[in-house]
Amino acid sequence: MKAMVVRELGGGWVEEDIHIADPIGQEVLVELKASGLCGSDQMEMSQEVQYPPPAVLGHEIAGVVTAVGPNVTEFAVGDHVAACLVQFCGKCERCLDGEPGLCRSPEPTVRGEDEEPRLKDADGKPLTQGMALGGFAQQSLVHENMLVKLPKDMPFAQAAVIGCGVITGTGAVLNAAKVRAGEDVVIIGAGGVGLNAVSGAVLASAGKIISVDVNAASLEAAKKFGATHTINSAEVDPVAAVKELTGGFGVKYVFDVVGIGATARQGYDMLDNGGTLYQIGMGSPTDTLNTVPLENAFARKGIQGVFLGSGVPKRDMAMLVEQYQAGRLNLDDIVSGEIKLSQVNEGYQMIRDPKVNRVVITDFS
Repeated sequence: MKAMVVRELGGGWVEEDIHIADPIGQEVLVELKASGLCGSDQMEMSQEVQYPPPAVLGHEIAGVVTAVGPNVTEFAVGDHVAACLVQFCGKCERCLDGEPGLCRSPEPTVRGEDEEPRLKDADGKPLTQGMALGGFAQQSLVHENMLVKLPKDMPFAQAAVIGCGVITGTGAVLNAAKVRAGEDVVIIGAGGVGLNAVSGAVLASAGKIISVDVNAASLEAAKKFGATHTINSAEVDPVAAVKELTGGFGVKYVFDVVGIGATARQGYDMLDNGGTLYQIGMGSPTDTLNTVPLENAFARKGIQGVFLGSGVPKRDMAMLVEQYQAGRLNLDDIVSGEIKLSQVNEGYQMIRDPKVNRVVITDFS
């Protein structure tokens, strides 16, 4: 099959013919119909974080099941499916407590060292399967725990982006923060994930939904998704602007999607007493949040990290599909462009444009 392979860090993606294994155990073979381009894959291509080259990256996928392993119970050939990168066993204490993102034993979702690799290049050498999905390819071999069944009338492109960007943004609001109706929120960053956090706030019936960004076009997009107020932090002090909008108090919930020390500190300073900064964005691993006064502990201000929406992917993805089909979740405007598999490098150039939210591979020929 065709795949876009990262051969060296920072070297971009190269089209190759590679081999994908037959499914064993609880594995499901999926013919891909859509695969989203996420910034996390670009970071993995540029620096060795977890998936060393040669590797097939890509983790926002949707498609049709073409084969299943002998132990698969949830899926059958012909099913339409989408995936989430959360690898979980479903049996450990964390999984049973509703926190699969903190699974203590994710090993069953990948093959062991004594088993044939899922992916090999034309010379028979193993390829790293990024995030246990390897979605920049014509097919993906995935453990059934990482898949959710789709209605046959659900568009593949919109379904694909749910598995990372959408579930991350909406889940931060609905699962991690559990925002209640009428409560005010601030979302720092109006890119793809930030817009989905706005959508999450709309689903939660939040009060003021305040979007903060340095780009005017991104802020206009945030309004389209449901932001009630916008702040251009390149023009005004965003902390002061938030305080002005909230009677001088600040808000109980701030979501930082940008993920650098400066924005995290701004988010913290926007908090009302008893508020929490939810850290969604991931910037440089060496970046830090500047020290905050210890006395702030008595104001009960907190910081909480959020991974993939802090929820249960199978449950939450199915719910988000339902919300989209009911017209309550805007996914159509998340998908800004569609490309061929061979155009991954060009696609990542496209998403540098603030007006582009997500680019999705839909032509795998």
